[in-house]
Amino acid sequence: MALRVVLIGAAGVFGSRIAARLAGDPRFQLILAGRRQAGLLALREDLGGPAVQLATLDVTADRLGGALAELQPQLVIHAAGPFQAQDYRVAEACLACGSHYVDLADGRDFVAGMRHLDARAKAAGRLLVSGASTVPALSSAVVDGLLTRFAALDIIEHAISPGNRTPRGDATVAAILGYCGRPLRVWRDGRWQQGRGWMSTRRQAFPFGRRWVGLCDVPDLELFPARYPGVRTVAFRAGLELKRLHFGTLAAAWLVRLGLLRDLARHAPRLRRISEWFLAAGSDVGGMVVELAGRDLQGGLLRLRWSLSAAQGDGPQIPATPAVVLARKLADGELSARGAMPCMGLFTLDEALAALDGFAVGTQLDTLTA
Repeated sequence: MALRVVLIGAAGVFGSRIAARLAGDPRFQLILAGRRQAGLLALREDLGGPAVQLATLDVTADRLGGALAELQPQLVIHAAGPFQAQDYRVAEACLACGSHYVDLADGRDFVAGMRHLDARAKAAGRLLVSGASTVPALSSAVVDGLLTRFAALDIIEHAISPGNRTPRGDATVAAILGYCGRPLRVWRDGRWQQGRGWMSTRRQAFPFGRRWVGLCDVPDLELFPARYPGVRTVAFRAGLELKRLHFGTLAAAWLVRLGLLRDLARHAPRLRRISEWFLAAGSDVGGMVVELAGRDLQGGLLRLRWSLSAAQGDGPQIPATPAVVLARKLADGELSARGAMPCMGLFTLDEALAALDGFAVGTQLDTLTA
């Protein structure tokens, strides 16, 4: 029988891409859910005919549990961010109605905190997964895939930079702005130190050229020091293709740091609209790099750079892919894990890249010299 999937936030930037990849697949019975019926109707029209059900669902509503139970899901994919200010009511509602749960959260505390539901999820025989996105799902799959080349891994530094013409949603913008200029814990030189969101800016090499990136607060900063014992430094940065937007965001981060702005995230819709004044500039090419340094199996220094580039506006497919991979594995009976956990170790890098076949996505691996 087809797996009954409720996709919350289906009309969003990432939800709509997940919907397009699950709709019409006989392994799934898809229900598109969200707060606004108009957006869901438009999405169903865009999908071009697959029979999908629509459901108006607000994750902040008091009746969430009952409304979700009425849909009788076997898997809920939660793509309605930002997650930084959310609690675990959707995951708890899934436990109550006997459904598996996957979200696209990139909030550091939210993803790490999912483990508090682990005992309840195991007792119920359900899988609750947080962070099925670029970080920590894909980033950890890259590190896991390269780890066997190292006798000792010392440094993990990774970064992303979307193309300027890549679609952006208010939730994504709000998530970034929420930590700009604010203090965050970073694992550096074998101990916890303080950094500042969007600061520690540097030029980062990508397959398509160098771009400016700044420090970001993501689950990897919390999870990787424990996942990869012995690693001495973990850093994650992100940036915008256009210097005017990247350094404009940096200026706003300084205003937060100086106490002149309190809540930058609440300006996300307005700032997102301002950024779209410049859509004609830049490109639709974005990507991700993961740089690892340590000792190889012979004891020599080893530095690797794994790179991914996405063109033709396919960048948003990257954070959408982990949820698609997990849904397919659950439908095929290939995912036996149960409990509540961050999205790490649940699929391989090869599985993720296979799910991106057909999109304008390429990868490469380089050995760097000192």
